[in-house]
Order: sequence, then structure tokens, then C-alpha cells
Amino acid sequence: MDMIIGIILAAVISWINFVVVDTFLGLPEAPGVKGAETVGYSIKERKGDLAGGFFQGNILCSPDASAGTLIAAIGVYALGIQGGLIAALLVYIGNRLCADPGYAGTCGALTMTLLIFIFSFVGIEVEMFICGMVIAIFTIQGIHHPTSSRLLGKIAKSFGRYTKYE
Repeated sequence: MDMIIGIILAAVISWINFVVVDTFLGLPEAPGVKGAETVGYSIKERKGDLAGGFFQGNILCSPDASAGTLIAAIGVYALGIQGGLIAALLVYIGNRLCADPGYAGTCGALTMTLLIFIFSFVGIEVEMFICGMVIAIFTIQGIHHPTSSRLLGKIAKSFGRYTKYE
């Protein structure tokens, strides 16, 4: 597969994986770790969405599915499928160290390991997933927080995971 096409496909797959896992497991609903509330309200003050801000704050302050997917891709690159499983364990430990009560990062690492395995049969290589995941994280955390928070807020509403905070 052409490298550019592979990276674009990997970025889309990675983005969907981490946004769905994090949203399904409730990141937009409330700040789960210290710092996430500050980030959420800061984004809301800049005309962003509070639920999307909590989502961004949670992934910034604790290893959630965005970190889990990237770490899993690196683990698979370094050690094969076993590396993805080791990455899931390390993310689980990281969540406990951050006093994060959730499992989004661990689930993200496990689902990414599975997706890398499945898509390897159609020519999307693990290196493409590493690059694609960096691009996916950048679209949420690096371009424009208020705009990406509004998108995340809409996704949270569609999942029934919108925040009840004001």
C-alpha cells in the first residue's frame, strides 16, 4: 500500500477508535482526574463545548484511549502483538498512578492492538498507525480546542454521554 494513503487510513481508523472508546467510556461526562475540570472550563470560556473540554482535559491529564492507542502501536512495532498487550498493561498501571478510575486507556490499547492486527492483512503497516495516531491526536488536541471540543460535544450527545455540569 502507498505510504501516504496508508497513513491517512490509519489516522482515520485511529481517530475513530480513540474517540469512540473515550466517548463510550464517559470522558465527556465529567472530569475524571485532577486538571480535567480546569481544562474543560477553560475551553468553555473560549466558546468551546464543556463536554468536549472535559474529554480533552481527561485525555491530557491521564492516559486514556488516545495515549493507549499510540502506546499500543509503538508496542506492536517494537515487540509484535505481545507489545500491544504489554502496552495495555502499562497504560492500566498509568491510569492507577493518575488515580483515574476508568479503563479507557486500557481498552483503547487493546482495541488498537486488534485493529493493527486486522488491518495488517490489507497492507496498513504498524508504522502507518504510529504516524496516523499522532495525526489523530493532533486534530483533537493541537489545532483549535474550541472547535474540536464542539465536535466532541456533538459526538458525546449522539452517544448519550453529554455532561450534566453547567
